[in-house]
Amino acid sequence: MIRSPFRSFGLVFAQFSCLGAIALTGPLLPSSPISFGLLIGGVALGLWALLTMRLRRLSVLPDPLPQTELVCVGPYRLIRHPMYASLLLITLGWILAAPEIWRWTLWLLLLVVLVAKLQYEERLLLAQLPGYREYQQRSWRLVPLLW
Repeated sequence: MIRSPFRSFGLVFAQFSCLGAIALTGPLLPSSPISFGLLIGGVALGLWALLTMRLRRLSVLPDPLPQTELVCVGPYRLIRHPMYASLLLITLGWILAAPEIWRWTLWLLLLVVLVAKLQYEERLLLAQLPGYREYQQRSWRLVPLLW
């Protein structure tokens, strides 16, 4: 598969635009126990994924780094994209704290962007990493037991 810097940067720009718009239009620390729980759960999942992945392997772009290695431990044992799942949980907590139709629209747009980003990233990983197809068959994309 051919890498496309315009596609990569476009997806990241759309992702951060949605994240920023959601974060800046409601409370960052929700008062509802459910919203706060989603926020804490998302932060915990994201930190676990970061600690497992290590910062030297991290990139906001969907393009795998040249030295990329397949990580199948920690949250990656079950979910191929725990960082994306983390962002969706955090922003869902923020949305539920101040639910407005336009904020829900932003969250759905973020979901679409992250799904497009992970599909693009997975095509690149399939071309670069031996064993990635087998990893796909034994793990979930974002939500265990669902997808």
